[in-house]
Amino acid sequence: MKLFLLLTLFFSIALPKEVPFTQEDRDRIIRLEEGQKHLRKQIDELKRDTQRQFDELRTFLYWGFGILFGGMGILIGFVIWDRRIAVEPMARKLREIKEKEILKKEGLI
Repeated sequence: MKLFLLLTLFFSIALPKEVPFTQEDRDRIIRLEEGQKHLRKQIDELKRDTQRQFDELRTFLYWGFGILFGGMGILIGFVIWDRRIAVEPMARKLREIKEKEILKKEGLI
């Protein structure tokens, strides 16, 4: 009798048990897969939108820095041009004074 109980216990543990898989389980799995597909699609859309926003921001920054550095270049050019124009009359006057001193030294005036 003990042997019979021991064998019964052993075979009940060792033999695989059948797991019931119902239509409800199948439908639940299908709904989960459809939900995952929908979430994947939403994530892809978010990635595309985010990439588009980064591209727009990058373009805006390129234009902004281009205008900034272009304006700085124009300003530097204007300052150099203005200094040259402002210094030229003084340089001319200095040359006249030097010429007069040279003429005075030579005794022509």
